[in-house]
Amino acid sequence: MTNADEFARSVGRLASGASLAARTVLPVDTNPVPAEWTHITKIDPEEDKKLPLLYPCYLRHTSAVSVGGSADVTARNTEETFDLLEPASVPVFHEPSGPRHVTRQTHEQADLLAIPEVLNGDSESLVGQLGEAVEYVREEMAPDMLGDRLPWLPSVAADALANFATSWLLADAVFEAYIIQNPDSAAAREANVAPDDLLTPREAKQRAMAAERHLESELVYLEYSGTYGGEEAVKTLRAISESLSWSRLWYGGGLDSREHVAEILAAGADAVVVGDAFHRIAEEEADVCARAARALDHDASESEAREWVRDNVALEDSHAAKYLATTPSVADPERLAERYLGAAVRASLRLHDRAAEIGTDDAPSAASNASTRRRVLEDADGEWVGDGIDLAGDDAELLRRCLVALLADETGVETTDSLSTTHFALSLSQTSNPA
Repeated sequence: MTNADEFARSVGRLASGASLAARTVLPVDTNPVPAEWTHITKIDPEEDKKLPLLYPCYLRHTSAVSVGGSADVTARNTEETFDLLEPASVPVFHEPSGPRHVTRQTHEQADLLAIPEVLNGDSESLVGQLGEAVEYVREEMAPDMLGDRLPWLPSVAADALANFATSWLLADAVFEAYIIQNPDSAAAREANVAPDDLLTPREAKQRAMAAERHLESELVYLEYSGTYGGEEAVKTLRAISESLSWSRLWYGGGLDSREHVAEILAAGADAVVVGDAFHRIAEEEADVCARAARALDHDASESEAREWVRDNVALEDSHAAKYLATTPSVADPERLAERYLGAAVRASLRLHDRAAEIGTDDAPSAASNASTRRRVLEDADGEWVGDGIDLAGDDAELLRRCLVALLADETGVETTDSLSTTHFALSLSQTSNPA
């Protein structure tokens, strides 16, 4: 062994020792996943999982947004989802279920890349997916990035840099160790988790310890995927929480009440993950807007829209209130749900007025030519939506872009700022006022 080799190994051992000390001995938090993230909203890119029109309002109350799902997810609908979330005021990270869901665009837009590792699935879910991901990054993603940014590099240097870039990209990611406890879920089917693979609290604790100390997973995720784990989940969380010193512990599954969230956090979870409760708001919002369009004039005021919501929506049982109840920072979920659903009603009514003013390609409004129609479209704003909900800054601009995209689809007017409206449950044709 040469002196240079020995020196390099010594440096490596010192670096490893320093990293280990920072995680286990020193009073500093080196985990790249922020400790202040206590409420995560999970958004599934598949087109059956819709977004509410006022999603920027709801997402203001969450700590971060995770983009990812287990079924019908593609690189395209993942990129579309990131486009819809990129300007939001909340951090957005990527939790891909397949290597090719990570693209150069999503990598640039995501605040964090979280790579799942299923601890109680088959070897493919733990090792096979990671191997495929490394191959994809090394042989396609890294060379493409280098080719675009440094096209003048000779092939030998480019190959060496591709190796470095692959390791750097993986080192920059965080690893999320999953324990899947609902064998009937899509996540379980993807990872081949059968009923016999479910873990006792002690077994879950042991695997979480291995994930933290050997796999160096920044996250340990107890996943019940759409079903609330109840007493079993509480016991498992307590066992895992007592064994971890550095990794974050998250819980996801069936959360739609303040009581369940409090129970999970008290059991030792650092954060709760809410997905289905958020997506259910979208269908509810579309239904409420369709009913309101049959009862209210298009120029209804904010107070009239909210009064109609109060009289016609069971707010205590609404999906909007249930999602907001999972966020500890919201003092009165029902009252806020009333405001947001009322704002959605008013937005829907005003959108119909703008659509009538613009006209369609087949029947443009009498007073407008092509340039005028485009100007009216692009001048659409969300000020009348934001009444009473304090929407401003990036969130207000994001909502404006969504309104313009819906108007563009309805009227056929082309716009330079395109967002995919297939991710919305609400459409103008569904909420048209027959009057």
